[in-house]
Amino acid sequence: MALTGRAAAIAAVSAALILAFRSPLTVVVVDGLLLAGILLDLALAAPVRAIHVRRDGDTRVRLGETARVTTVLVNTSARPLRARLRDAWPPSADASLSGPALRVPPAGQGQVAVALTPRRRGDCTAELVTIRSFGPLGLAARQRAVAAPWTVRALPPFHSRRHLPGKLAQLRELDGRHAAVRPGQGSEFDSLREYVVGDDIRSIDWRSTARRRDVMVRTWRPERDRRIVLVLDTGRTAAARVASNSVAGFPRLDAAMEAAQLLTALASKAGDRVDLIAADQRVRARVLAPPRTTALAVVTEALAGLEPELAETNWRLVVQTVLTHARRRCLVVALTDLNFAVDLLPELKALTARHELLVGSVADPRLAELAAGRDDAASVYTAAAATRAAGQRAGVAAQLTRLGATVVDAPPDRLPAALADAYLSLKAVGRL
Repeated sequence: MALTGRAAAIAAVSAALILAFRSPLTVVVVDGLLLAGILLDLALAAPVRAIHVRRDGDTRVRLGETARVTTVLVNTSARPLRARLRDAWPPSADASLSGPALRVPPAGQGQVAVALTPRRRGDCTAELVTIRSFGPLGLAARQRAVAAPWTVRALPPFHSRRHLPGKLAQLRELDGRHAAVRPGQGSEFDSLREYVVGDDIRSIDWRSTARRRDVMVRTWRPERDRRIVLVLDTGRTAAARVASNSVAGFPRLDAAMEAAQLLTALASKAGDRVDLIAADQRVRARVLAPPRTTALAVVTEALAGLEPELAETNWRLVVQTVLTHARRRCLVVALTDLNFAVDLLPELKALTARHELLVGSVADPRLAELAAGRDDAASVYTAAAATRAAGQRAGVAAQLTRLGATVVDAPPDRLPAALADAYLSLKAVGRL
């Protein structure tokens, strides 16, 4: 049983009357009336054990968007239910009830809508719903917590989706479905056409040229059904924050997720298969050979629960995992920080001997700003440190390139598009 604010107000008025009249009879009468009213109100309140609760609504939502979950109360008692609800969503879910007060007729049902706007990736779970059933006078209430588990998974945002139409147009151009047909070095022969200035002379078909008066070149349709393995570094460097034009303090892991989602969507449309391996000291997530039609959804689902681990990444474990699952030649896309990609160098030979390697790294745009500082002694020292850091990144990128890798180092807002362009370039020249 719970006393309400109205009961407390009546008790205060009763105390004032008792003090005013200072009579023992008055005390007995007032207290008796108050107790009788509370007991009557409690008796007329709908029993909370006769209330059944169920939920319905969204189970997935992109970070920054709003999900709606409906809590339905079924009143199986013969008394009307006058209730207030309290839902046990975590604070990061940013839940707001449409109206916690609810009236449900006997043998009827009512519902309360909850809007959730999660501020963090991962699962937002509510296990209990607390129901407080009031009597008609509002003096007392029955209360009970009812189990009604529901989970809404907050998926990573996909802001880089805006680049997808442009990249698909480039893909159609490569596939020959666009008016501008580009010759490539893929393995699937497409057609013959007349030579124009700028064509690769290695594409000239000399037999066809001998039968005709014009020089003929072969055009190639880019290879399909290739395998792409996304390797996401979830070690401590993924927790570092870098500045962005749109977001202050953008985590490197979030930028890598944006790039992974865009590349997954693009590769699936290109007819390629996409796998995902996320690892640091151990493998945190693994997605192998999902159907092309659902690849983006499956990869996004796996990304939702990932958080950086404050530990160094075990690149030997990562490379062994890739080599175990990808025995045939494929494109390995490693999303990591160039400053610490030097740890990848000892393992690189085994990887590039069998696979094509594309390294994507989130660059900090503030390095260029800091390197230009000359206002005072402190800014000069800061500029020297920034210049040294930039030089180290360039040195590691040069080493990776010499060992056969393609390196993309771009700020967080430009990395997804730049990585997609690198993928299309490799596809155009048949290096997948």
